[in-house]
Amino acid sequence: MANWPGDGAVFPFCMPIIKQFEGFRAAPYLDSVGVATIGYGTIQYPDGSKVTMKDPACTDTEATAWLSYEMSLKSKQIAPLLTRAASLHQAAAMLSLAYNIGSGAFGSSTVLRKFNGGDIADAADAFLMWDKGTVDGKLIVIQGLLNRREQERTIFLTAD
Repeated sequence: MANWPGDGAVFPFCMPIIKQFEGFRAAPYLDSVGVATIGYGTIQYPDGSKVTMKDPACTDTEATAWLSYEMSLKSKQIAPLLTRAASLHQAAAMLSLAYNIGSGAFGSSTVLRKFNGGDIADAADAFLMWDKGTVDGKLIVIQGLLNRREQERTIFLTAD
């Protein structure tokens, strides 16, 4: 994980980004593509069980703990995929993206491929490819995702 700036540096910077875009919801809700979600975008608890619409409400403290757990898990999954050193801003933006789309999707993403190839401008632009979701069986641009991707792109391009 020599190419990763370190969770201690990335997490305090990335967590507010994720919290901003996920928002806090104490009670379970269906996200923009119909997935049961709670807290700050939690769809699966640390014990591996999926969030259901029948789950009890959570506190901000619980939601933050779940977010921290998921960030740690995603960080461990994506850090080894980097073949070049990431700046703090780049790592935070990529972790935010991976939190939202999943580590598997991030691992096969143009963002990662372009970053590893040293094409930072194209890697930044590739964030914008992840602005869609399937709603009622159709792949559509979701404004909240587009807003998030634009912000992640800006963060990715920001010098440390």
